[in-house]
Amino acid sequence: MNDLHGKTALVTGASSGLGQDFARELANRGCRLVLVARREDRLRDLQQEITSKYDVPVDVIPMDLVEAGSPQKLYDMLRDSERTVDILINNAGYGLFGDFADIPWDRTQNMLELDIMVPTQLMRLFVADMVDRNYGFILNIASIGAYQPSPTYAAYSAAKSYVLSLTDAVHYELRHTRVKCTTLSPGVTRTEFLTVAGQKPTFFQRLTVMESAEVARIGIRAMLKGRSSVVPGAFNAVAAWSMRFLPRQLQTALANLAMRE
Repeated sequence: MNDLHGKTALVTGASSGLGQDFARELANRGCRLVLVARREDRLRDLQQEITSKYDVPVDVIPMDLVEAGSPQKLYDMLRDSERTVDILINNAGYGLFGDFADIPWDRTQNMLELDIMVPTQLMRLFVADMVDRNYGFILNIASIGAYQPSPTYAAYSAAKSYVLSLTDAVHYELRHTRVKCTTLSPGVTRTEFLTVAGQKPTFFQRLTVMESAEVARIGIRAMLKGRSSVVPGAFNAVAAWSMRFLPRQLQTALANLAMRE
């Protein structure tokens, strides 16, 4: 499982943070890469870095996946070029910090499109081919926020709860095949996430932050082992596991406390 020579991985949101580190981790295992994101200059820089360091083929596709028809366009492009996608890393996404009533609807709608509709459609498009070949891996990126309601990230955590539930269900549906679906649910990770979300890190976030490269390694290892889900970091894993024993209102209050100074 550690040797992915001859396999091809599609990584969305590959221009920064976890997306870049997923690409590096897969390249280190010999995997060919197709990298997708909006920022072409960053994709080209990563392409140059990986090809020189790991000597694996890397294709870049600059694309805004939220634009109408983009997931289907991406799938058709790869199919027409006869590139088989063995691994799909559904990493593209972002969060918005603030009270739900204060965030403009167009921003929330765009976030939900990228965090819910895009990974769902990409998963549906590529999983059918994987089932036909009886081989493939899908890694969907959720968040520790998927495990409880999270004030100040209300729509984002709800979206990630959807990703977690969807992936668990499809993983079970495919249990008799060699196609595996895994959810990676990170806690606070040293990426651009908080900057994009519009939040200054709280004491809790500074205390529990993990490095992006380590989170990516944990996610790839869990995926290749065929696990349905993984929460990286001992503190995060215990926190997510313990939520099931707390009343819903207490879960919400604790999440609110962690997200505000």
